[in-house]
Amino acid sequence: MIILRLPERSNKRKSSISSVKPKVYLTFVRIKTLTGEFFRNSNVFIINEFLNRCPVIFRRLLFSLRRVKLLVLEDFVKLFVESKTKTKLLKKMGKAIRDFSMIEEGDRVMVCVSGGKDSYTMLDLLLDVQKRAPVKFEILAVNLDQKQPDFPEEVLPAYLQSVGVEYKIVEEDTYSIVTRLVPEGKTFCSVCSRLRRGILYNTAVQENCTKIALGHHADDVIATFLLNLFYVGQLKAMPPILRSDDGRNTVIRPLVYCQEKEITKFAEEKQFPIIPCNLCGSQPNLKRARVKKLIDELAKEIPNVRSSIMTALTNVTGSHLLDNELYDFETFAPLLKQIPLGHGSVEKELDAVFDHSDAEFDSGKILAILNS
Repeated sequence: MIILRLPERSNKRKSSISSVKPKVYLTFVRIKTLTGEFFRNSNVFIINEFLNRCPVIFRRLLFSLRRVKLLVLEDFVKLFVESKTKTKLLKKMGKAIRDFSMIEEGDRVMVCVSGGKDSYTMLDLLLDVQKRAPVKFEILAVNLDQKQPDFPEEVLPAYLQSVGVEYKIVEEDTYSIVTRLVPEGKTFCSVCSRLRRGILYNTAVQENCTKIALGHHADDVIATFLLNLFYVGQLKAMPPILRSDDGRNTVIRPLVYCQEKEITKFAEEKQFPIIPCNLCGSQPNLKRARVKKLIDELAKEIPNVRSSIMTALTNVTGSHLLDNELYDFETFAPLLKQIPLGHGSVEKELDAVFDHSDAEFDSGKILAILNS
């Protein structure tokens, strides 16, 4: 066991931080504790806080442990890499939760886990937040088994059991419906999204969940904004939080401030058992993929383009747009624009998240076929 006593924060200049000498108590219970067990099970946030306050001393401590073979290289590297990446993501998630009041006392949060890097990261971070949050809330991890060919149905239950989270696997054969509805050469996104999101929403109601947590990140928000701009003619992105018209549920996106590259890096460090999507992931020329490619190309010339777009979404000047429902150009006064009817529908929001193609497949047609 290692006990680290943190020094008080100093008001002096940054250059003097290395001169701070914290009292470090090392109690060697057994060698195995220092060769991995401690670093895997200890609170990464506390270790990183110590690192932030006195980085030089902490590094010297770890290098000393390595030299006497009390700390193996694998754990030494993992400590610095994982703590830095996870702490950055936790700070961004915490800020999003605070900024948009995503989680409240007594909430039961249904975390949608698809088997991709985004949902794994969201679940991992939310479990960490749950331990230290000032409010108490429950987490239910939910996965929808759509009966795709060669889907490894044992992977997610095994992982969810290993992290000790309450979970539910919902089995619905949407694959055969999607392949029956969509003509050859068309993308599956529209139909698959409506079926999947509708099932998840109903599951949330059945399980008495007050919040539905989706793993969309900043890059998804930006792509959706540009898709609506280019293809729909509307200045609209993904809402960080949206309450349903009937008041039964609320969608939240805790990763809304997190960039995809940060999530990818974290997923690689954690080595999550990723399950690929065999439906949309294998189809070329998707509009969302084209928009993401455009952003990647812009980022080569404008490195901060993603941050700039995200900032723009929080910094709207109504008088410099052409919407006379947002700004009164006669009296030169801002207006409170009413949210259009239906935009508070969680079901519609869930259905439309990835639906920017194949508009002919509307929900009415799907329901008609399902009921036939």
